Amino acid sequence: MFLGESLLIPHLLPIVDALAELAPALPIDLWVRDEATEAVLAASGTHGKAMVRIRRAPGFDRRLRKLPLLLRMVPRLWSAPVVVCAEQTSLWIPRLFPFHWRFIKTAHGVGSMSARDDPRRRAAWRLLVPSELERETYLRRGIWPERVLVTGYVKASFTGGAFRPSFPTPRPIVLYTPHWQRHRSSWWDWGRQIVAMLIRQQRFNVILAPHQRLVERDPTVRDVLAEAAAAPHVHADLDSFAMVDGSYTAAADIYLGDTSSQVVEFLARPRPCVFLNSQQLDWRATDDHGFWECGEVVDDLARVEGALDEAAHAHERYIQVQRAFAAKALGDTSSEAPRRAARIILDALR
Repeated sequence: MFLGESLLIPHLLPIVDALAELAPALPIDLWVRDEATEAVLAASGTHGKAMVRIRRAPGFDRRLRKLPLLLRMVPRLWSAPVVVCAEQTSLWIPRLFPFHWRFIKTAHGVGSMSARDDPRRRAAWRLLVPSELERETYLRRGIWPERVLVTGYVKASFTGGAFRPSFPTPRPIVLYTPHWQRHRSSWWDWGRQIVAMLIRQQRFNVILAPHQRLVERDPTVRDVLAEAAAAPHVHADLDSFAMVDGSYTAAADIYLGDTSSQVVEFLARPRPCVFLNSQQLDWRATDDHGFWECGEVVDDLARVEGALDEAAHAHERYIQVQRAFAAKALGDTSSEAPRRAARIILDALR
């Protein structure tokens, strides 16, 4: 089910490829809700496999709200023994209609920030997680061990992430990617001032690529980023697939952000990080901010620019912490991860 944002595609498509490889006679339907997702799937090699077909969800239109869309999907899925999704919204179907389906939810994103307490997750027949560290978080919440299975980090097998923005002058690249939820984000407190500072400075090239749902909560972000993109050393993006396919985390030299799970993908190859504690949280007293151990945490807006200047020099003391955290959080990043997920789906069919 590719019914959410495009950020879900890299977490699902490698599983489809693995399924088609392991069971070439298995019919696989890829449900989409908009032309952009349809185009990405149609352009992938997956679409060429004999038993894989792209299907438009009823009410094919991103403007249709998600819950009415899911209700319209129920009759289409009635004969499907196994349904795979990557977000908890789709789990409203088995939660409201607990009949014969085996819903399998694979993780999208990784790290200590996650809505693991969402009751919809308990409606999943299986929860696929990247690592034992992630699995333990569910077991502590009382979910049965046999329902939470470790696959490794599926997105690492996605064959995208090749776009690299070009800049007229070669410089280290800073990626600023604020979260979309206000209680987790630096955007509302500091975002505009940080963008202004990044435009003004000339020591770094800049990629501004916030979570793609930020524009839902603050539509003015589009104007702010459009103005910033006029600077030759700034690349701003709110819409392209490069926002979610790993292109920008691969291209950046320094990560500047708050709580986006993209930082864990960034840390798969250790590099300097600066974390923005705009709400002055006592973050060490929570279990949500484990990745903030991997770089300097800035509590004062006036310190952000200096922290960026010092990040490369300070990185040496964080390298081992970053390697350990990424290994624990991501688990196996080989091509075996989507194959494990595919085998779990085949077991469910049996």
